Amino acid sequence: MKTVVIWGAASGLGAAMVEYFYKQSFNIVGIVRTPSKCNCLTELGIKILTCDATNAAQVNQTVKKLPVDAWVISTMGTYGAANIPVDYIGHRNLIDALEYQNINRFLLVTSLGCGDSWQYLSKQSKQNFGSAVREKSLAEVWLKSSRLDYTILRPAGLKDGEITHRGELSQKIEVHGLINRNEVTRLTHLLLNDPNSIGQIYQCVDKTLTY
Repeated sequence: MKTVVIWGAASGLGAAMVEYFYKQSFNIVGIVRTPSKCNCLTELGIKILTCDATNAAQVNQTVKKLPVDAWVISTMGTYGAANIPVDYIGHRNLIDALEYQNINRFLLVTSLGCGDSWQYLSKQSKQNFGSAVREKSLAEVWLKSSRLDYTILRPAGLKDGEITHRGELSQKIEVHGLINRNEVTRLTHLLLNDPNSIGQIYQCVDKTLTY
């Protein structure tokens, strides 16, 4: 049975990933910073590992416990005030540890506005969350220079809601809009199953959703 390892599993998109892959009968390992937030994972009987991704030693010890053929997904992000934002340094620690342990398949979830899509981000968005986007962009750069079999996925604005089967993947074009978290999980599964997605960056949006 394939193991799917989800960093940032306690809430938001990470929790949606856990639920989706659990229903697809994968073996799930959820990596979280705060175990007290993981009641839903415990109820499902999912294996939980505690790790502060900004601590390189903790990341190394956690990655050592993972199977070498696992699919690794990260939805980690900094929400609210944080002494050290996880968006860049946390992912740098994780990427380095995966390389060292020869765990190759990794999908990083960032956001629209990262990397070469910064030019399409509105002035207001740059003011509101531009700092986090820049940190995530640095993580993308670090990943692209790694030896990992990586895929990067940049979702549009995230909403709660069911899988719609209307999410669209695209590359190197300007897109804006929304997408349900559960639809992002479906697209993540498609990309992990597709060897042609290795070394690629995708955007995803559901053009049928409105603000």
